[in-house]
This record gives sequence, C-alpha cells and structure tokens, in this order.
Amino acid sequence: MDFSRDLAGWPHAESSRQIPVRPHRWHVQVMGEGPDLLFLHGAGGSTHSWRDVMPRLADRYRCIAVDLPGHGFTRIATRFRSSLPFMAEDLGRLMAHEGWQPAGIVAHSAGAAVALRLAAAMDTPPRIVAFNPALEPFRGMAGLLFPMAARMIAMTPFATSLVRGALVAPERAAALLAGTGSRLDAEGVGYYRRLLRDRAHVEGALLMMSQWSLTGLLEDLPGIHAPTLILLGETDRTVPPDGARAAAARLPDARCETLPGLGHLAHEEAPDAAAERIERFMAETVSA
Repeated sequence: MDFSRDLAGWPHAESSRQIPVRPHRWHVQVMGEGPDLLFLHGAGGSTHSWRDVMPRLADRYRCIAVDLPGHGFTRIATRFRSSLPFMAEDLGRLMAHEGWQPAGIVAHSAGAAVALRLAAAMDTPPRIVAFNPALEPFRGMAGLLFPMAARMIAMTPFATSLVRGALVAPERAAALLAGTGSRLDAEGVGYYRRLLRDRAHVEGALLMMSQWSLTGLLEDLPGIHAPTLILLGETDRTVPPDGARAAAARLPDARCETLPGLGHLAHEEAPDAAAERIERFMAETVSA
C-alpha cells in the first residue's frame, strides 16, 4: 500500500502516521501539544470524523485519533480480533508502544465501549467524553439474528461486495447519513462516500459487527471509575438514548447531557459545541 498516495485529500493527512504494532498496521493522526486526548470513532467511521474537533483543542492538548482495526487506513493482519476485548487489548498495546497516557478519551458510538473497556484496564482511569455511545445490546430476535447475519456476511467470499452494492453503495452515502438524524455538508458526505468505496473498510466494519458483544463490559460498569460525560444528540436515530442512560446510572461517576437539534454524528455537525463540551468537562474534572 502506498500510504501517502492513499491519504491524498484526506483531512489532516499531514498529521498522519503509520505505526506497525502487532497485530495491525495502524493509522493515527497526532496534532498539538499538552496532555494526551485520545479520539475513537464508531463502527464504520474513521479519524475523519474528528477533523473539525481536534484542531479546536490542539492548542491545549496533544490530540491523537486512531483508525480502529479494519477501518479507514488501519490494516488488519487477522480477521479474528475485531471483538470489543481484542480491540481494546490491541489498542492498549499501541498506546504502550507509543507512550501515550491519555488524560481523556473522546469517543463516538461503539468507540465509547472501547473507551470504557480501555479505562477498566488502566491504573489511572482517564476522563471519558462519549458522543451518542452504543452501550445497549441488540434487543429481542435482533440480538440473536443480527450478529449471526453479520458473521455470515463477513466470513462469506464475495459477500462484502454484495453488501456494498445492495446496502451501502457509495452513491447512497447521503441517504444513509440522513438516516442517522444528522445533517452533514457535502464535504462530510464525501468522506463517507470515499470510505464506502473502500472494500477493506466495509469489510472491517462488518467484521467488527460480527464479533461485537457488550456482555462483559456491561457487567463491569460498576467497577469503572472513569469520570464520564455522555452527550446525547436529541435527533439521534441510530442509537436509542435509554441504553446510554442506563449505562450512566451503573457507572460510579457519569452524567448525561442532551445536545439539542443534533443527531448521531453530533460532533461532526457542531464541532464548536463538541470541542467546548470536551474542554469544559476536562477542566471541571481536573479541578474536582
């Protein structure tokens, strides 16, 4: 892979690095100076989702965004380490390799589950800001059938191409994003359209969904003492807010706030408001 060529035109490509730490070849973006802030996207996302938030904080923090395994420009060496425990373990290995010591983790959707799993393993829990966290298992028959279907899709030859053609074709990017309850500009839609053209990225998202389970994490919530702010988009159509509120009630130090008029991709719709909430929470919990 010609890394620089693949990144041409990608937001903050000048801040990108490729870091081989077993078992993956990671894509990370680092900008700014100060205490470390780690940024984690959700399933199907990439570092681009923080493109307008990180520069607003880079004068006070070293902002570090990571493409999760199989997503964006992170290349996986195995198809069998996309579960929540393995993702957190492998990301922890990357953090140790690079000497990152996050004072805070900013996460979106499924990335919030990774953030909490990481925090549970850290001697000094970081502060966590979670935008529309996906912290509820699939309900009813969906809880049985969806993971099974995702697993069959991810493991079947040619299925990724079929899914891209039938469900997540690049030309449907605008409609798919509108279904999240968020309104992105043409540039933002264009980045997702580019990701949907990438077979490896779509396959990485499918692998993550096929191996995903929150069971262990939800059981561990009462023992995770990371100060946590959960921000819920008022118009989010992707993740029901009751799961996040239930998780907040079980965490020792968590609170929820609503973001009026914003959807599942709230941090992309309103980066000024997102950065302000992050900075305020970090300041409050430092002095607390």
